[in-house]
Amino acid sequence: MIKTLLGQIREYKKISLIAPLLTAMEVFLELLIPYVTASIIDKGINAGNLSQIYFYGGIMLILAFFSLLTGALSGRFSAIASAGFASNLRDSMYENIQTFAFSNIDKYSTAGLVTRMTTDVTNVQNAFQMTLRIAVRAPLTLLFSLIMCFTINVRLSLIFLFAGCVLAAVLAIVIRTTYPVFTKVFRQYDDVNAAVQENTSAIRVVKAFVREDHEKSKFRTATEQLYRLFSKAEGRTAINNPIMLLMVYGCMIALSWFGAQYIVAGNMTTGNLTSMFTYIMSIMMSLMLFSMFFVMMTLSVASAQRIAEVLQEVPDLKNPQNAETVVKDGSIRFSHVSFSYKHGSGEETLHNIDFSVSSGETIGIIGGTGSGKSSLVNLICRLYDVSSGTIYIGNKDVRNYDLETLRNEVAVVLQKNVLFSGTILENLRWGKEDASESEYEDACRLACADEFIKRFPDRYDTWVEQGGTNLSGGQKQRLCIARALLKKPKILILDDSTSAVDTATDAAIREAFSKHIPNTTKIIIAQRISSIQNADRILVLDDGKINGYDTHEHLLENNTIYQEIYETQMKGGGDFDQPASLEMEVTA
Repeated sequence: MIKTLLGQIREYKKISLIAPLLTAMEVFLELLIPYVTASIIDKGINAGNLSQIYFYGGIMLILAFFSLLTGALSGRFSAIASAGFASNLRDSMYENIQTFAFSNIDKYSTAGLVTRMTTDVTNVQNAFQMTLRIAVRAPLTLLFSLIMCFTINVRLSLIFLFAGCVLAAVLAIVIRTTYPVFTKVFRQYDDVNAAVQENTSAIRVVKAFVREDHEKSKFRTATEQLYRLFSKAEGRTAINNPIMLLMVYGCMIALSWFGAQYIVAGNMTTGNLTSMFTYIMSIMMSLMLFSMFFVMMTLSVASAQRIAEVLQEVPDLKNPQNAETVVKDGSIRFSHVSFSYKHGSGEETLHNIDFSVSSGETIGIIGGTGSGKSSLVNLICRLYDVSSGTIYIGNKDVRNYDLETLRNEVAVVLQKNVLFSGTILENLRWGKEDASESEYEDACRLACADEFIKRFPDRYDTWVEQGGTNLSGGQKQRLCIARALLKKPKILILDDSTSAVDTATDAAIREAFSKHIPNTTKIIIAQRISSIQNADRILVLDDGKINGYDTHEHLLENNTIYQEIYETQMKGGGDFDQPASLEMEVTA
């Protein structure tokens, strides 16, 4: 984990080394000042020698100036290094997430990834900055102060040594008991972020069903749990401060008592005792800084582990050596394909799928909810890898293709329509970045999107809100189809992508496809038989297995499931997932 995180310092290595060196110089100069103060008192004030006061006073000013300068430079460099380190962490996590296969993404929640890139990175950034400053300053201050104290009086210095051992023991107990709590805290942060994200993205549904109170209650529950965990952790760390103050005041009383006796006995000067009071405060402050540092480190270790987990995640899908960079055509063949989202679990989503599609064919896929329709098409563009068997595109195993090449030739309009904030044109150009005006207008005509775009005052420069919230479901679907068409793919997959458009528009889109992109293989997943009945062949899926694969007419004659779906839809029996006979019995 440490090696992974330190590798992200990169271009900030130099100033990450300079900052602690400057801190060390600052500490050294600071701790010389009390020693000079003792000389002013003993050699100047007590001796009544004004020249000595001026001399040592000048030395103090020089030491103070250079201490201030090195401290300011150290603070600046550590701030730059820590901010750069945090920036690198976010960039590296984001870049690695972009390489994830769907199977990798499934391991993390969206809220969890957001927490890692925000709260967790901030904690690690603060810890790194404290490492450059406090982790250097505190031990050096402690060491130099003890050296100076032992130089002045060995016996009195043992007081500080005893206090330091007590505080170290208390700190060890605090760290050991708070670390497990902080680990739970960041998991709870994920729940809070998830509640906020879910509520804001689905605010229209929340208001439509008048569920504001329910959502507020859910969010309050998450924040209260976070409050309890933080209170528990902070309560345990709070014990450190009173014990620290007890040691400080105890040392001052002990030093005053024994120091006065040494002065009376002539074994110690007033200046030396004064400097020892300064050193005791330095020692106690360094121990307090140590305490703060270790508490912060305890907090950040939990965050660092979560960040390293994302950085060390290895994508399940990789480009093969000597990858194929040309897809010959849009032919598809599934050869005894089985697939499971959890490899080795024995729970197969698809089982022994075996069929072929010629280039340019239109294939319909239909089946009940959970039959594996979306899972099947996700395998074609290698969003997931098969558990067993082989998928061929252009007569070559999809695992032999360069991933970018394969996905550029397979355009998928997913079941959930996703548009990004920006203009309509910017969204369309996700399909082809340098698309000309004629290209994107042709794509919109094929997807029947031009008819509503023309009604907007700004046409293709119309602003689309995040997620396309200012567009209807049908408009979003047609824009997503047009975006996919701009890729001019060899294979076009529509995963229930016309469910929100009326049947007339659906028919117009299908007719445009057959006329204008005849050489593109088209795979259409649909709930409505009317959307696929004119396909060259129709694949009927049932519980992850092929139940039928033929033309509309032959399936009507020979396939029971297809017959039931057809009867249900043609007679208005309701959801096609429910067999027609059962539906009719319930109605009767």
